[in-house]
Amino acid sequence: MENPDRDNRAPLSDVVKDCVKRWFQDTLKEAEAGDCGMQVLVGQMYYNGYGVPRDTRKGRGWFTKASKSRSSVWKVCDKRPGYNASDSDSDELNDEDVK
Repeated sequence: MENPDRDNRAPLSDVVKDCVKRWFQDTLKEAEAGDCGMQVLVGQMYYNGYGVPRDTRKGRGWFTKASKSRSSVWKVCDKRPGYNASDSDSDELNDEDVK
């Protein structure tokens, strides 16, 4: 038996793209309101082209804004969106343990 709704569904890739764009818009609102963590995330999203066209200049601008209240920002500027400074710190500890 065929499912008549199957032809009316959007492709999963389109759904994911829409979700990522909405995530960026929601994050941008929080960043513009002054949330430092969201400023870092917007910078990462611009830097990686995640939810928006890639724009490293805008990404660096958001990192600069966030770095005024959080010095560890520059550790995560080239990381994937959502990578935290605490993740970066733990990576450094793991690198030292290997030596």
